[in-house]
Amino acid sequence: MTRRARQPEKPRADIALLLEGTYPFIRGGVSSWVHQIITGLPEYTFALVFLGGDRGHYGKQQYELPANVTHLECHYLMDTHTEARPRPRPRQGNRQAFQAQRELHEQFKSGTPVPAKVLQQVFADLGRDNGISREDFLHSKESWNMIDDSYRRFCTEPSFVDYFWTIRIMHAPLFQLAEIARELPPVRMLHSISTGYAGLLGAIASEQRGLPYALSEHGIYTKERKIDLSQAQWISDPSDEVSGTLSDQLGYIRRLWIRFFEALGRLAYQQADPIISLYQGNRQRQLQDGADESRTDIIPNGIEPGRFNAARLARPYATPKVLGLVGRVVPIKDIKTFIRAMRSVCEVIPEAEGWIVGPEDEDAEYVKECKELVSSLGLDGKVKFLGFQNINDILPRLGLMVLTSISEALPLVILEAHAAGLPCLATDVGACRELIEGSSEDDRALGSSGAVVPIADPEATAREAVRLISDQELWRKAQAAGLERVKRYYTLGSMFDAYRSIYQRHLHQPGEEQR
Repeated sequence: MTRRARQPEKPRADIALLLEGTYPFIRGGVSSWVHQIITGLPEYTFALVFLGGDRGHYGKQQYELPANVTHLECHYLMDTHTEARPRPRPRQGNRQAFQAQRELHEQFKSGTPVPAKVLQQVFADLGRDNGISREDFLHSKESWNMIDDSYRRFCTEPSFVDYFWTIRIMHAPLFQLAEIARELPPVRMLHSISTGYAGLLGAIASEQRGLPYALSEHGIYTKERKIDLSQAQWISDPSDEVSGTLSDQLGYIRRLWIRFFEALGRLAYQQADPIISLYQGNRQRQLQDGADESRTDIIPNGIEPGRFNAARLARPYATPKVLGLVGRVVPIKDIKTFIRAMRSVCEVIPEAEGWIVGPEDEDAEYVKECKELVSSLGLDGKVKFLGFQNINDILPRLGLMVLTSISEALPLVILEAHAAGLPCLATDVGACRELIEGSSEDDRALGSSGAVVPIADPEATAREAVRLISDQELWRKAQAAGLERVKRYYTLGSMFDAYRSIYQRHLHQPGEEQR
């Protein structure tokens, strides 16, 4: 009997979304954006690959997966519940494979792009018995020689024991990523929503399987990791006590971790096309971190302006003397600067109020400090903590939206306020200046939709708030500029069209079948 030849397996999904610590287990922020992309492009199917740290840090799934999600797999890179492994035995290790690793590290130190031949070799060898298996990395003579040589050449501060275990812990997840890349379901394209481990997974899978790979960054992962690592309590580094600049204050082990994630970012940038950011400031940071300018693009987040028509129509003709801060009550939002600014605002406009609208369950100590500050400044009854509210109910009752954050990417709350006919005042962080003053010549010609002030400057914040809320003509011009800016440049439709164009470019080419 003749056996029929097995037909090639059809792609399980058009696009694999590579997600680190976000959707579908964390709600809001980047996760909301991922859900928007999936539901807004129903003509494409998606396979989701979730990467987390320790399994115990994630609760139940927060989103019901749309019908065009055909696959979800979850991997926990720092999970302590690992299977029992056989007792180690002496092994030599593949000298050629470890030499490729040495060349890769040398390229990282030089800051130049990794030659394609070296990258292909490293990714091909990673996790393979005839390359560098996990056991070779942990127990082979070649691995010991490489770590020992690197320590002697470059390391001066920590003990060899600290250095040795840091290198082992740092590299352990890479073997799991290589295995995930090889076991990915059949897809036609990769799309990671950050650099870091998700970005490295995209780079490995793209190289190993010949798949197109797009990268989107909402914040800059390496910058955020640097902030986290500089404060991480789990890193014990005696040289942290050295005084001087921030770089001087960081001990060798912390700097080693930071350089590790910088290297992961460069690998993702080298493989991805396009490399997408939300605004010009982050694009410039990507270029500084090694992205090829010709492959970078800016696609801002968007909203549906029509969703805020009712809020705009419900607005009273006279401008309410209410300043609103919509956001979590956490230090990064710098609620204290808003409170201090309200003291000065109320001295000029006694009837003014400040509303803090957002959840208070993330940092109880900071919430307590903020409420104590309100009382100490004599603002009880003037500054109110309203907790989580329906944004459409709040916006018509505000005369000005205020953001005093010390860090933002592209805050949707500004777009929502503009769509509801509300001018904004914000600190000069992230895309706030572009959202208020415009990002191009045509955009800037619309006029300012509010004001931009320095970080942690209550007096400047109060001065601009009083100016905007007291001048009806100025307020009306800012209102009109904000509404028109959102309609022209920041709609969900324009965001979907931009990503649809990227997917079409990669998926609708002759010969793009799964390899």
